[in-house]
Amino acid sequence: MSDISAVKALVFDVFGTCVDWRTSLIDDFTKWSETRGIKADWTALVDGWRAVYAASMDEVRKHPERGYMILDTLHRQSLERLVAQFKISGLAEADLHHLTMGWHRLHAWPDTVAGLMRLKAKYIISPLSNGNVALLTNMAKFARLPWDLIMSAELFEHYKPDPETYLGAAKLLCLPPEQVMMVAAHNNDLKAAQQLGLKTAFVARPTEYGPHQKYDFEANGDWDIVAKDFNGIAERMGC
Repeated sequence: MSDISAVKALVFDVFGTCVDWRTSLIDDFTKWSETRGIKADWTALVDGWRAVYAASMDEVRKHPERGYMILDTLHRQSLERLVAQFKISGLAEADLHHLTMGWHRLHAWPDTVAGLMRLKAKYIISPLSNGNVALLTNMAKFARLPWDLIMSAELFEHYKPDPETYLGAAKLLCLPPEQVMMVAAHNNDLKAAQQLGLKTAFVARPTEYGPHQKYDFEANGDWDIVAKDFNGIAERMGC
């Protein structure tokens, strides 16, 4: 069994791990569009939006001369292309802004808040997400996520899985990497953290992508904790 006795802080992936982005966005946009008289296949738009998420961050990596762009900006750029692709008409500037801000209004998985509250009683807890600071702060207020602080890729001007994010989080907390545990529903996120010395906890979210889920149904690595939900992680961490 892994030695996790030295862990002082847990940092969390957010999209998919803490919140159900897909259902939240589809429901949000469907209800909103009914009041606006706008017709669109919101399920297809949301799935398409997430499908270009990684590629949009790769563009930032490939072009450092353009400077770092926060996720809100990348989301807006991707949305504009998708609206044209899906031929969604009747959207004003305020509508595009509202849709982009949908990522600030995501609902937590049923176990998230209770599990975080248990962990918070004993450990420092924070997001470590590609979302920007404003996005994560607004989401925390909306979904009642009880973070001790907000750590975002924006603080390090690097997106996960760049090493600067994981090591930057440990540095901000004045902790060595082995005293920080990365919690995620994505094996690749944990692999990147583990290679830098962080402890790791996997929680499966098998419905994150709905019928399009192709991976991360189970742990595919030698992680320190594997749990079915956040309460399971709290149990293992002695909370």
